[in-house]
Amino acid sequence: MAISSAFLPINLHNRHCFFSVSYPSSSSSVPSRQTWGSRRSPSRMFISCSSSETSPFLDPTRLRYPASTMLPFGLTTDEATVTKPSYKWRRVLLKVSGEALAGDQTQNIDPKITMSIAREVAAVTKLGVEVAIVVGGGNIFRGASWAGCSGLDRSSADYIGMLATVMNAIFLQATMESIGIPTRVQTAFRMAEVAEPYIRRRAIRHLEKGRVVIFAAGTGNPFFTTDTAAALRCAEINAEVMLKATNVDGVFDDDPRHNPSARLLNTLSYHDVTSKDLSVMDKTAVTLCQENNIPVVVFNLTKPGNISKAITGERVGTLIERSLNSTGEENASLSSCSKS
Repeated sequence: MAISSAFLPINLHNRHCFFSVSYPSSSSSVPSRQTWGSRRSPSRMFISCSSSETSPFLDPTRLRYPASTMLPFGLTTDEATVTKPSYKWRRVLLKVSGEALAGDQTQNIDPKITMSIAREVAAVTKLGVEVAIVVGGGNIFRGASWAGCSGLDRSSADYIGMLATVMNAIFLQATMESIGIPTRVQTAFRMAEVAEPYIRRRAIRHLEKGRVVIFAAGTGNPFFTTDTAAALRCAEINAEVMLKATNVDGVFDDDPRHNPSARLLNTLSYHDVTSKDLSVMDKTAVTLCQENNIPVVVFNLTKPGNISKAITGERVGTLIERSLNSTGEENASLSSCSKS
């Protein structure tokens, strides 16, 4: 049986290739196109390709890999991790009170406040800081204030307050996503149509992927404040600090609204907060932070830049921690004077 060959020039990506077509035949003539495409033809074709230049798809030295696996300037993995910017905290929990969302109190939610929060959170998440948020509901409904009114018991009033926090969370989520921040809302009780149920491992995974997680509905139980919920979630997701954003500059030794000469305390201990009965958080939240050694930063939400400063660890507001440093010596002496 004779084997005949034909060379067909083909242009692939501006490269001239020649396909060698061999087929067994009784004659040396090249069959026509109709013969190649005919089902009746018993012939088989053997195709090989040769080119004057190597194809980029066949050259292993010219393969392209995903950019995410390539380090800039030939750095190794260990060198790249060293060059990353370091901040005081890498995972934080931001507690936003409902009163702070109301702004000048002319409406329940001030869009300017929520947009300010979204922009500053966006600035720090782009730097690699993981941010979770617990939002209050006092701007819409505060259960402790309405308990006993028109026969409303405390448990029912607290559940209504939890629903108020969900409304704030959805509003804040919509504001963040409008500027491109991936956000997830998780509620303490199931509301599958509007938010995810709170699952600790899922929340941590969202944070690892760079998403902002907003925790709503408090702890899901009455008789607990959203400050306690913030301390609880902070401990559960292994956050390094709890940032309490309010409408005041921090913790004062007296009420600044009634005493203009009240002084801002830069540093406090958990014992100072409980012994001096400072209205920073409820005692349950303070105890949770103390037992889990979670520092608390109390600062003013309405001042531009305070959120990003607090998240990155800059000095702002009042720092509450277990041990006092050099800046807290004056506060310790104040507490000792008050005891005497």
